[in-house]
Formats: sequence, structure tokens, C-alpha cells
Amino acid sequence: MPILEVENLKVSYSNHIALENINFKIEDGEYVCLVGENGSGKSTLIKSIVGLLKPEEGNINLNISLDEVSYLSQTNLKDLDFPAISKEIIMSGVQKHRKFPFYTKKDKEKYKEVIKKLKIEEIQNRRIGDLSGGQKQRVLIARALIREPKLLILDEPATGLDYSITKELYKILEELNTKNKMTIIMATHDIDEINEIKPRIVYLAKTVKYDGDIEGWKGF
Repeated sequence: MPILEVENLKVSYSNHIALENINFKIEDGEYVCLVGENGSGKSTLIKSIVGLLKPEEGNINLNISLDEVSYLSQTNLKDLDFPAISKEIIMSGVQKHRKFPFYTKKDKEKYKEVIKKLKIEEIQNRRIGDLSGGQKQRVLIARALIREPKLLILDEPATGLDYSITKELYKILEELNTKNKMTIIMATHDIDEINEIKPRIVYLAKTVKYDGDIEGWKGF
């Protein structure tokens, strides 16, 4: 059974059609990159998948629990300025519906693993508002990864990251996909970087214009 099925999806804003006739399936363990120009519907599709937007027509069948999904949205990093330290934000990723923070031994071990992987040990006790844009983004990525989701959805995750950190991020995502069999859906403009990953490409321009491997898309 596919992990995600999208059938005849149409999404509109105030009589403006953002997406229409969207049809595709994603199998467990796939790495899918959503590409397209600004305004092509990438973020709208992602928000529809995670339930933040209600389709006008069609169906989105997510065949796993929402607790097994981690979503990293496009964020205005300048707005992240409140009295919480990086560790608190990252650990909130495993709280789910708990009323009070409570962390298991496994949660704490996963925390150590993820901050090491993202090289943010030195900022774990710093207030989020005092961090650079790239550091804030890595904290948010760590928060998404600490849950060990079956499906990881990222909307332009390299925003605010410099070139070297971007390369490291995509390497981490590739390892999560190949070694941990994590399904990944990622909206991105980083064509050169995803070329090394060889993901499945879904090219959007309000509808699906291409769905296939990256080599075929280059000649599209």
C-alpha cells in the first residue's frame, strides 16, 4: 500500500486556483522532490497533505498516523525570537500530545544523536532568538528528525543555510532515506544539490507537469 495517495486534488484561494488535477502516489521509502517556479503550488500541496489546507475537490489518503509524520514548514526565521533555548525546542518534537514535558531515555539518546548529526552541540543551550538564521533552521530540522518519523515533509529546508551546511543537510537526508528507509517529500529550488541524490521529481505548475526520475526531467 502506498504511504500517500493524492487523487484529483484541487485547491483554490478566493476564486484563484492554486492546484488542480493533482494525481500521484508515493510508496514507502521513496525520496520525492517537488520542484517548480514560485507560485507553482509546492507549498500549497504540502500544506494540503499535512491537513493545513482543505481541498476543494479530490482526496488525500495518508496511510499512516499523523504522529508518524514530521513537517518542517517554510519559516520566517526572524520571527523566531522568544525565551526558549535550542534544546527545549528540539525536545518538543517528541512531546506529541503530552500535557507536561516528559522524556524517556530513548528520547534523550535520540536528542544527543541528532544534535551531533546536525553539528549544533555548541548552541543547544543558547536562546533561539540569539542564533543566526542558519542555526535556527538547523534547530528546526533537528526538531523534525528527533521523532524518527516514517514520513518527513520539508518545505525549502535549506533556506537560511550556507552552502557547506546545505550540502551536509542533503547528505543527512539521503542517509535517512537510504539507511533508515525514511520516506521524504521535499520542496526545493536546489537543483544542483538534488542532482546528487537522484530523487523522484514531481514538477508542478499548478498541476503535475512531470513525474519521474531526475534524468528524464532534465530533458523535459
